[in-house]
Amino acid sequence: MSADGGTTAGGLSVTTESGTVRGIRDGDVRSWRGIPYAAPPVGDLRFRAPSSPVPWQGVRAATDFGAAAPQSKMFTALGIGVRGVRYQRRDEDCLTLNIWAPDTADADGPLPVMVFIHGGAYILGSSATPLYNGRDLARRGVVLVTINYRLGALGYLDVSAFATPEHPFDSNLGLRDQIAALAWVQRNVAAFGGDPSNVTVFGESAGGNAVTTLLAVPAAAGLFAKAIAQSSAPSLTLHADHARAFATEFVEILARSGDASTASATPAEMLAGASVGQLAATMSTLSAQIGKQMPGLQPWGPCVDGDLLPVDPMDAADAGTLTQVPVIIGTNRDEGTLFTKLWDILPSTPSRISRMFDATDVAAAQRVLAAYPGFPDTDHGAQIAGDAVFWAPTIEFADAISAVTPTYVYRYDYAPMTMRVSGFGATHVSELFAVFGFYRSFAGRSLSTIDRRKSLRVTDDVQSRWVAFARSGMPGEQWPVYQTQTRIVRVIDDRSYLVSDPRADVRQAWRGYVGYRGGITA
Repeated sequence: MSADGGTTAGGLSVTTESGTVRGIRDGDVRSWRGIPYAAPPVGDLRFRAPSSPVPWQGVRAATDFGAAAPQSKMFTALGIGVRGVRYQRRDEDCLTLNIWAPDTADADGPLPVMVFIHGGAYILGSSATPLYNGRDLARRGVVLVTINYRLGALGYLDVSAFATPEHPFDSNLGLRDQIAALAWVQRNVAAFGGDPSNVTVFGESAGGNAVTTLLAVPAAAGLFAKAIAQSSAPSLTLHADHARAFATEFVEILARSGDASTASATPAEMLAGASVGQLAATMSTLSAQIGKQMPGLQPWGPCVDGDLLPVDPMDAADAGTLTQVPVIIGTNRDEGTLFTKLWDILPSTPSRISRMFDATDVAAAQRVLAAYPGFPDTDHGAQIAGDAVFWAPTIEFADAISAVTPTYVYRYDYAPMTMRVSGFGATHVSELFAVFGFYRSFAGRSLSTIDRRKSLRVTDDVQSRWVAFARSGMPGEQWPVYQTQTRIVRVIDDRSYLVSDPRADVRQAWRGYVGYRGGITA
């Protein structure tokens, strides 16, 4: 251990397997930022599984976040400075993590660890996003870890079919990054006061999908003891035929966009030599094409490769072969409104909804749409989109895993007045405001007195239950385990309550919907 601390309460210098890092103190919490958990995935390591971090000599300053994975600049805003909007640096060298820990030791021994995986449809996001600041959760007695991982074509395009001896490529790179980060936590978190035998992995949106996917990855077994999946889309894991078709089309688009010097290049050479800008432009073109052909499906995500991910997580859930750890899983009441208002990528219009069923499960269309009275004359687009991608597969997943492991299901209904009057309601992402204590921040103080009081009450409820679950595997009183006989769901609101089988008629209508799990059908 280093001179001033290691595991000692209040110490800022901690020795990891790769070298010593020195963090900063923020009130009653210490933090370490930008710690490499793997070697930079650049040069010959592009499109390769993560390898061990490069050791360093001396003390490494862990005071700033590492670079975000390559993505559109607009999604890396950190706040407003004297010169305008501040943005996070972006770079392929992005495999870092951040740690927050209480400033005082726990008399009961090492603290439970919570590892957060950010969302962003596997094409955007960063652990440096201000919303994900871990200080508020760490103050409740946990060691909080947030991670970066590779995104888009560099992390979630399976180009392994184009590998050559000169350019070997691996599959599921972003998923492998997450596993590498969890393995780093196992080896190093004790030095920060955490208990490696009591790790909870949690994530939202794409991060929630990462959690439900990790449950189906044999190589991830033993790296975490509990899991929380917030707004996962568990049925959108890509199958092999999807992944091959998307990779082939990506390479063809990349080739068409090149100059004469790339005309004779092999696909492997093009992929290895393309600039980040060229990859990004090709991503945009492919995303637009797939969005039109198969609404609700994007070409970026974990794929069933028969290797790291041997079977679809939904199929593994049905078969009872997932890693059996306690699970919290749920969605927000108004998932779809964020997408209809700000990010138009889901099947939320009558024409897209029709194409979605044509490409997935034509037989289910009449049954499902009958559960939304008046459609298409009555606007149910946002609800159908949210149900198709998030709510219905989440309930199906919960039904399956509850037979083999303790499962707790929630629906997040809380929305301050500003969210309600703007038409967002309890939309996608909004539960994170409670999870990370946003309502206690300066921005949260802009709410009305009544709304702020309610928001703080919801924050206390959510945080206390998430932390209780991280400690013991149980999220506190008045939240029974989910069973298909009763389907008890905890509705999180200003005044939370339990309900049995909410929206049972809609659930039954979606039951058996194939979705994109069967591969490309149209």
